[in-house]
Amino acid sequence: MTAPAAPMSRREKKRRQRPRTTVTGVLGELLLTAGVIVLLFVAWQMWIGDIIISAQQNEQGQQISQEWDRQPAPEPPPAVETEDGVWYEPPLMEHPSAGEHMALLRVPRFGDDYAATIAGGTTRPITLDNGWVGVYDQSVMPGQVGNFSVAGHRTTWGFPLNRMDKLKIDDAIVVETAEGWYTYRYRNMQYVTPDAVDVLLDVPQVPGVETGERYMTLTACSPLYSLAERIVGYAVFEGFQPRSEGAPESLAPVDVVAGPSW
Repeated sequence: MTAPAAPMSRREKKRRQRPRTTVTGVLGELLLTAGVIVLLFVAWQMWIGDIIISAQQNEQGQQISQEWDRQPAPEPPPAVETEDGVWYEPPLMEHPSAGEHMALLRVPRFGDDYAATIAGGTTRPITLDNGWVGVYDQSVMPGQVGNFSVAGHRTTWGFPLNRMDKLKIDDAIVVETAEGWYTYRYRNMQYVTPDAVDVLLDVPQVPGVETGERYMTLTACSPLYSLAERIVGYAVFEGFQPRSEGAPESLAPVDVVAGPSW
């Protein structure tokens, strides 16, 4: 007759109840952890990192503007008396090379602290992915007859043109340089396909026509997080104010668009 088995100790019971570790279980936990890390990286890249980069870029722009103010004001350009006041002939700037800083973009609708760097070229590695606004190769320079055309990100890398769709008619779009301020006034916006390069013509979308007007065109990808279309904003030149006369009225504060567009 077989003797009854001795009762299991508490330690033996815990050992038998302990679940077995399997390769599938370990792999699942690793994949879950990797997924969380990827989501955190995406959140950083698309939101948190953008806010930090944007703040840094604006702060650098403000410092450059303050440095220009501390320097002796350049001699103002020739002036002409008109019915609307004094008209200063806009100084002609040289076209910047790829990645070369040339000016600051100031848009009161985006906030008093908004001061995005404008640099030459529109390639991502050299210009746009640094959080700068890039000047197209075929663009004229600020204040000149034709079309001063630029591009920038609406998402990632500091998103300098993130709130472009919030502009209102007659909003000031100001290009600041060491010599002074070139003020444009916003007029209208449209959405086009990526191949619609005629928006960069001297007279946007009107080939072979000369009007003697001075335009500014801002372009960015649309919708957000997509390359399917381009959002295009148009502005017309109002005038140049030399630094010797102080900041223009066009930089006066307006109701600010609250926060970035996601």
